[in-house]
Amino acid sequence: MSTNATLPSAIDKLVIESEVRRLLAEYVHNLDYGKVDANAELLAAAKFNIAGTIVEGRDSIAQFLRNNLQYHVDDTPRTWHSVSNVLVDVASVTAASSICYFTVHQELPGLPLQPIVTGRYIDTFELHDGAWRFASREIEPRLFGDISKHAAAPVEAAEE
Repeated sequence: MSTNATLPSAIDKLVIESEVRRLLAEYVHNLDYGKVDANAELLAAAKFNIAGTIVEGRDSIAQFLRNNLQYHVDDTPRTWHSVSNVLVDVASVTAASSICYFTVHQELPGLPLQPIVTGRYIDTFELHDGAWRFASREIEPRLFGDISKHAAAPVEAAEE
C-alpha cells in the first residue's frame, strides 16, 4: 500500500468530510442558479452517470446540462435542490465516497411550488493537486412529480 493510500487521522477525516460536503453543496447551488459551465468544471474529471446515461469531459457535461434541462426567463431551471442524509466514507487520504438524498422543488407561473423529483447522489472523490474533486457522480432518481418544466422532452416524445 502506498503512502497516499494510508488512512487519515481523525482531524484529516473531518477535513475531508467537510471538503466532500462543500462539493455536494456547490453542485446544487450551481444547478439552481443556472451555472452550467461551473458544474461542467466541477465535474470535468468525473464519470457523470445520470440514470444510466454516462457523460464524461467538461464540454460534454456542459452540453448535456444545456440540452437536458429547461432554463427559464431568468436563465435558471427555477429549481431549489436540497441535499440530506449525507453519508461520507473516507477510504484514504486521497479517496472518499458519499451517498445522499436529493429533493428538487420547482415553481413557475402556472406551476405552484412543489417537489418534482427525489433520489440519491452516489459519488466518489479524489484528491488531485491538493484539491478535492468529483471522480464520479451517479444520479439515481427515485420518486417523480411534475418534471415537465424541468427535464427536456425525451427524444422519442420530441420526434412524435
